[in-house]
Amino acid sequence: MSMYDVFADLKNILKVPSVNTDNMVFRLHYKATMILLVACSLLVTQRQYFGDPIDCDVTGVDQGIMDTYCWIHSTYTMPNLSGKVGKDLAHPGVASDYDIHSGDLHETRHHKYYQWVVIVLFLQALMFYIPKYIWTVFEGGKIKMLAADLNSPIVDDGMKKDRRDMLVKYFSNNVNAQNSYAYKFFTCEILNFVNVIGQLFFTDRFLGGEFLTYGTDVVRISESELGSRIDAMDKVFPKVAKCNFELYGASGSLNKHDGLCILPINILNEKIYILLWFWFIIVAVMTGVGILYRVATVILPGLRTMLLRVRSKLTDPTDIQDVAHRSEIGEWFLLYQLSKNIDPLIYKEFIHDLAMKRRGNGPI
Repeated sequence: MSMYDVFADLKNILKVPSVNTDNMVFRLHYKATMILLVACSLLVTQRQYFGDPIDCDVTGVDQGIMDTYCWIHSTYTMPNLSGKVGKDLAHPGVASDYDIHSGDLHETRHHKYYQWVVIVLFLQALMFYIPKYIWTVFEGGKIKMLAADLNSPIVDDGMKKDRRDMLVKYFSNNVNAQNSYAYKFFTCEILNFVNVIGQLFFTDRFLGGEFLTYGTDVVRISESELGSRIDAMDKVFPKVAKCNFELYGASGSLNKHDGLCILPINILNEKIYILLWFWFIIVAVMTGVGILYRVATVILPGLRTMLLRVRSKLTDPTDIQDVAHRSEIGEWFLLYQLSKNIDPLIYKEFIHDLAMKRRGNGPI
């Protein structure tokens, strides 16, 4: 399977929907982040580009058996070894299990995550889609129904007038009855924020407590002198690690086989997780700013009026003022969402008709 075949189906997720029921920050979660995670999950499975995920060298044990054993039961490194690679150490974190001076066992760190990376990335992608799914259920197609046939300026005048009159009648008969609709969306925005923060801590737990500081460690070490630094990527995602295989010999004694394992998969994993570290931070910050923006729209009616005026530039400011002034947060939110889905000229006429109706001299 070619790389194009692997990612071809993802383009369907990128399609722009005919009806816009959310906003850019919301789409960062269920579109951009979900696609990124699914793409990373698929990328990890492509052995023809990155080779076998693990190859172990050991004496006295079949290599295929050793590879499978170490893949299932984990490998380990020794994070607190002193010395320079190429002089005192053959590879970062790899040496004899015992200290040659004291005879004590070195502290070890076991790496068990790599066989689960594909599944975990895919499950994380699903988690980023859940708030969108909940909102789709809550929304129930309301925007699509209200904005039907009004997203194009080329509409029969009679039909256009009928649809405008229907909208004005709907808002007149349901004055300030949309708060539940708006607060359900706001709740889903909070779910997005909770999810991305939760994903940061979940990934940190998955990688043995190394993820929260992973990005800063990589940046800090990259600025140090090349010969003296211990790469943070090698610490979290070792390319070479140890694995011990034990079996009983002919006389019944336990034989320990000390194996050295190469993990080509970690060349990819380290890049994936440094990308995800920066991406999760960016998404979390933008979502947090979005929450602050949402709080401001709830408590500041003047801001709501200004935003509606900016969104519908062709509309008479007086009409916007009259409509927004008489609208609670739910009705304002629904009007704002409709402005994204209705042709600007038609929206201008609709707001004018609604303003006239609320002044008491409308046609309906």
